[in-house]
Amino acid sequence: MGGQGQVAIGLTIPFLGTALGSACVFFMKKQLSTMVQRALTGFAGGVMAAASIWSLLVPAMEQCASMGRWAFVPAVAGFWLGILFLLLLDRVIPHLHMFAEKAEGPKSRAKKTTMMVLAVTLHNIPEGMAFGVVCAGLLSGSAHISAGGVLALALGIAIQNFPEGAIISMPLHAEGKSKWRAFLDGALSGAVEPVGALLTILFAGLLVPAMPYLLSFAAGAMIYVVVEEMIPEMSAGEHSNLGVVLFALGFTLMMALDVALG
Repeated sequence: MGGQGQVAIGLTIPFLGTALGSACVFFMKKQLSTMVQRALTGFAGGVMAAASIWSLLVPAMEQCASMGRWAFVPAVAGFWLGILFLLLLDRVIPHLHMFAEKAEGPKSRAKKTTMMVLAVTLHNIPEGMAFGVVCAGLLSGSAHISAGGVLALALGIAIQNFPEGAIISMPLHAEGKSKWRAFLDGALSGAVEPVGALLTILFAGLLVPAMPYLLSFAAGAMIYVVVEEMIPEMSAGEHSNLGVVLFALGFTLMMALDVALG
């Protein structure tokens, strides 16, 4: 199968992860317990952290190997641009993190569940960008990115999207929405990923020389989400090491996938 076919399949995998998670609303009568939500958030954070390193930052520095001891410069610059970009989005998009009482960003009269959907959508943006950049690198043939690496990242994002879908759809149903409507809203929260990936592929295809910066930009954006959102959520409330253990499990699973398939 050619690179374009592999990319097309890869684009659907993360979205399927969100849709399958949202489908939990059809099979589970109660909302996920706080402990389960914290555990799943920790696992997702570990996947994203590992993907940022092995799928994005390492390839970015490998592409700059000719710069010798300065090969880290594009990665550092792109990483900080990604951090600042997500910091900006965090300020201009109203959203509510899980377990938080007060919304962030501009004041809004939107419902709590709507604000939670916006929070998930906000951190799906860097995931879509990350996958788009990796796909663009594969299609360019000059970015030290293999089809296995693309598949590993797609699977990693899908794995961490699964709990996100459930965390969105089940509270929506608990607040009165039908199961089908809750499922659709949960699934659509992940639609920003394939759209963002496609736009990034088109953009990155015009800037192949800037690929190291784009890869590290996506890494910075993902790390921002992990540190600003996921780590606090997995540690919220009564003390427990479960989130940390699941973070480590997600991290090692994504690391293994990337090395084994890459």
